[in-house]
Amino acid sequence: MSRSFQVVLKKVVDHSYAIEIGERLFDSLIEDLQQGLVPNVSKYAIITDSTVEPLYGRPLLERLRLNGLEADLFSFPAGETSKTRETKALLEDQLLQRAYGRDSCIIAVGGGAVTDLAGFLAGTFGRGVPSLNYATTLLAAADASVGGKTGVNTPVATNLIGVFHQPRKVYIDLAAWRTLPAREFRSGLAETIKHACLGDAGFFSDLEENLGKVISDRGQLVLDAGVCERIALANCRIKYEVVEQDEHESNLRQILNLGHTAGRALEAVSGYTLLHGEAVAVGLVIQAKLGVKRGYMTEEQAERVIALLKKAGLPTDIPDQVSNRQLMDKMYTDKKVRSGRIRFVFQDGIGAMKRFADGSYSVPVEEAEVMEVLEEMRQL
Repeated sequence: MSRSFQVVLKKVVDHSYAIEIGERLFDSLIEDLQQGLVPNVSKYAIITDSTVEPLYGRPLLERLRLNGLEADLFSFPAGETSKTRETKALLEDQLLQRAYGRDSCIIAVGGGAVTDLAGFLAGTFGRGVPSLNYATTLLAAADASVGGKTGVNTPVATNLIGVFHQPRKVYIDLAAWRTLPAREFRSGLAETIKHACLGDAGFFSDLEENLGKVISDRGQLVLDAGVCERIALANCRIKYEVVEQDEHESNLRQILNLGHTAGRALEAVSGYTLLHGEAVAVGLVIQAKLGVKRGYMTEEQAERVIALLKKAGLPTDIPDQVSNRQLMDKMYTDKKVRSGRIRFVFQDGIGAMKRFADGSYSVPVEEAEVMEVLEEMRQL
């Protein structure tokens, strides 16, 4: 005879947080900490990478210490190839060596790789400690500032190991965009264009009209302040409208993977020689061309997407060194794969997403159908 005991753990959790958009936000961050944004914390760990460390990591460390806050800086080599379990373990060991415990707060300073890795670390260190994100790139502002998805890459797949961990606040420093190489900024524009494609036809038209005010036809950064602020706000708003309804990606949130089924695969197969946004741009083209064949969008709408990506200086072709077979095989590691079948999310025209008869936003696509589009892209 056996007995059972019911463990009841029902609770309502408020994961709300603010996103502050502006220039040079260190003073705001320190004021927030002094006013109790993160209570019961005695030590702050700044997590950054080797590129951002001298520009923002060390200056923030000095400011925190000048204001009487105990803080240390932890840095790892810049780049997506460092976003691994091994890097996370090294950082955890360094935190432990400096006596960080559950009274710690993680401050992630940098781009998407930093916020992904630092957020995952915060979600598991001491079984979860509070974190703040100080986003210094457009990619981090577009992709990592809303939603709380954190994770690392493995040789097999990207971002399949991680946790949902919401920051206490996000700071988007528009001044930092002026320190970005043009290629990095363009990479962030890919996620921005993705958001317009999936959620806001008006924003898409705004980008078509005003993209030249942030980046020139020759690929030089212009960064008109008003347009940059509009881009940052629109990215946050569109992503929030999705995440609010589906925090843990049970269905609707899959639409944020637009362009990512092929894009993440291409990023990995390229050995991360392609930046995330560059790979996603090609993934958006593959999705659009598949969508035309399936009747989800018109040829003209697909051409508008491709033209906007090109205007941003982003690639729209599969690199010659990546074979269709390599790309196809890597798509099978996508987290939307179910029962060995690759699934895509699709635009419904421009500014909306296709919802299928079963209520799902993703749909299985046969390998032959994808291969046909890949072959056609090679011949253009």
